[in-house]
Amino acid sequence: MSAHARPKVLITSSFDDAIAESLKDEFDITLVEPTMDGNSLTERGIDEALAEADVIIAELDVIDDATLAKAPALRAVVSCRAKPANVDVEACTGRGIPVFTTPGRNADVTADLSFALLLATVRKVSESERWLRDGNWSGDDVFEPYEKFRSIGLSGRTLGVLGGGAVGRRVIARARGFGMTVKVYDPYLAPDAFGDEASVAPLEEVLSTSDIVTVHVPLMPSTEGLLGERELALLRPDAYLINAGRAAIIDEQALMSVLREGRIAGAGFDVFYQEPLPRDHEIFSFPNVTMTPHIAGASDDVIVEHSRIAAAALRGWVAGDAVPGTANAKALAAADQH
Repeated sequence: MSAHARPKVLITSSFDDAIAESLKDEFDITLVEPTMDGNSLTERGIDEALAEADVIIAELDVIDDATLAKAPALRAVVSCRAKPANVDVEACTGRGIPVFTTPGRNADVTADLSFALLLATVRKVSESERWLRDGNWSGDDVFEPYEKFRSIGLSGRTLGVLGGGAVGRRVIARARGFGMTVKVYDPYLAPDAFGDEASVAPLEEVLSTSDIVTVHVPLMPSTEGLLGERELALLRPDAYLINAGRAAIIDEQALMSVLREGRIAGAGFDVFYQEPLPRDHEIFSFPNVTMTPHIAGASDDVIVEHSRIAAAALRGWVAGDAVPGTANAKALAAADQH
């Protein structure tokens, strides 16, 4: 790679201080206070920094065609996302600019939240807390909550994991720690992909034999609406459904019918078809549904992890190595020809 001796790196995402400091041995680093606006970088008032940048690292800031026009020296982009939703990848490719991503940056914390949601749903944590806060625990029947919120344990139960990727694998590990049997639906994995830790099975088997089903498949055309009316009907009446992945994996109308008719024991959701949820949404009326406001990735650890992956991508790019999570490999190939 023909390059300046020290590439100029503009960082507009949240970034770990220690990792940024470590990069200063090899790069000229400019840190810009991150925002949650999600607007074009051209609106940040940093035109001078854009004009000089060889690399931009961004998470929510949009790197669009207007940004690229103001960054004539740009030679690489790092999107601190699993998918570069904030980057015009086509425009970057047309300019021979590789776009790197930070895959798996929130896999651990998403698995944590998924399992927390699972536990809270199965053990009726939110429902019982609301009941307690409303002053319902009376001395007239001190054992009422023991009966009212009786639920199941996890040991010996079967967890169905839809998707055996980065998050799914971590959920499997957590489930095994609770003594659960795990079945995985993932059409891209061999039956013995997880050895003794989990079995890979067809979707119909996973849905019909699991005590709890948790959704971790990526959203793509082939998985949108993966769980429709027919699939949801396979769930047992005493089963639970957890989704901290993508709402659109489950058909909305089919899901609402299942909840409305009480055809499963309960559900837990961190993702919704409309965010934020309208205050009058019907889902609030179901006491057996546990909800969190799309917080699976809300962790300081995610910032450290995407900083680590971004730094590794920068060093790999400078060294001419293959960089995992490259969104447009043909841009690298084009750059190598110059």
